[in-house]
Amino acid sequence: MGCKEKYVPCGIVDEESAELTITFGSSYKTSDFIVDALEAQWHALDDQEKAATSRLQIKMDNGPESSGRRTQFLHRMVQLADYINKPIQRLYYPPYHRKYNPIERCWGILELQWNGTKLIDVETMIEWAKRMTWKGLHPVVELSRKVYQKGISLGKAAMQAVEERLERHPALPKYDILINPASTS
Repeated sequence: MGCKEKYVPCGIVDEESAELTITFGSSYKTSDFIVDALEAQWHALDDQEKAATSRLQIKMDNGPESSGRRTQFLHRMVQLADYINKPIQRLYYPPYHRKYNPIERCWGILELQWNGTKLIDVETMIEWAKRMTWKGLHPVVELSRKVYQKGISLGKAAMQAVEERLERHPALPKYDILINPASTS
């Protein structure tokens, strides 16, 4: 019952505006997929919002694709900081603290929205996802058909260059990481 294809979601919640963006990928949930979704979110901002942003603060779970030790993820985040020319502060929710992560609550609402629905194709899945509401707003729902490779990692020398760009909080090095763009580091 349901889609024959497999789709993986990546959700981004703006805690101030309550805007929710869900990107469904038709490939694998990888570090590259997540950073591409974050970059697309940046592109969706208007010029005034970009100019008013002095630093991006991104709170995430410490999942396998986006952990503070994942070499490809950190490499891509450094590239993103350079591209947008803004510092990015990565804050991770500690293990077993899903209840504090707003995107986890969004997934629960989406599951309730889908409850009993036969998601027979991608169009049905996307249309039902668009009907959910988060804090009174409908999400922006997108589909990515980009194919992502699994298992990409950096060698020790390349990762050392990435680590030099990271400022890990002394008391919480796994949970609080600041990435400055090349022009300000």
